[in-house]
Amino acid sequence: MSSVAAAGVHGNRTSSGVPPLAGLGLAAGMLALALPTMLFVSRESWSTEQGAHGPIVLATGVWLLHRLWPQAREVAAHPDRWRVWALLAVLLPLYVLARITQVVEVEGYLMYGALLVALYSVIGWHAMTKLWFPLFYLAFIFPPPESLVAAATTPMKMYISQAAIAFLDVLGYPIGGRGVMIYIGQYELLVAAACSGLNSIISLSAVSLFYIYIRHQANWRYAALLSMLIVPVALAANFVRVLILILLTYHFGEAAAQGFLHNFAGIMMFAAALLFIFALDEVIKKAWDGFGKAALDDASSGSSKVAS
Repeated sequence: MSSVAAAGVHGNRTSSGVPPLAGLGLAAGMLALALPTMLFVSRESWSTEQGAHGPIVLATGVWLLHRLWPQAREVAAHPDRWRVWALLAVLLPLYVLARITQVVEVEGYLMYGALLVALYSVIGWHAMTKLWFPLFYLAFIFPPPESLVAAATTPMKMYISQAAIAFLDVLGYPIGGRGVMIYIGQYELLVAAACSGLNSIISLSAVSLFYIYIRHQANWRYAALLSMLIVPVALAANFVRVLILILLTYHFGEAAAQGFLHNFAGIMMFAAALLFIFALDEVIKKAWDGFGKAALDDASSGSSKVAS
């Protein structure tokens, strides 16, 4: 009788251990929380160069969650309810405040935090660790805080501007500059955040991390090494982009550099940087495998000598 009762109780629950009505209520509540914010984020961020990668990250992140969900479900366990309520008591009032003030960066991350707490309430911490990469990766759909953007772009803009001036000066162009201002011929250019590298770093980091995880997740040391190359590659690509925009301005006028060709240069440099990451992967992976094979051979040779 007890086994039948247990089976009946289990039959009235979902595979994660949540009663169906409770699961539906939780899903409806999370949808009501997420939908307005996601519409706001798509309107304010995804339509810009900085957030254009958002839809791609959302689609691939959800696919990754679906792929890894069976592993998480196997170790799912309910956490203490007081922890869930304590986290929600902090996040939800802050989310409401951000929603009222319409600060897209803060609202997006607070909404995502509340969704993570809801997931935690269903499957527990251990199961969430099985989903760590897609949960981290999905955070890229939200724009970073403007204060962080300003702090990160300032040194990048300075570095790229000075490097471009020095390079073109060697080639004999009438160029000079101060800070992020560049003067070439009769033209004056301001190296904005779109040209400084941060926008492409965010997008390139998201796409590259997805590629690295899918291909090299079992070899975390090599994956970490390849991830460290993303920022230098993005900066190099944006250095070339700034050079192109300066030369377009000098030879064809300011209108040509700020119109279609400005956006086209950004797209081309992003594609080139991504392809360069793929090419680096092929080259470095061969060297990495060769080094590992040589180290393994040396170790086995040394053990054979000891044994003899």
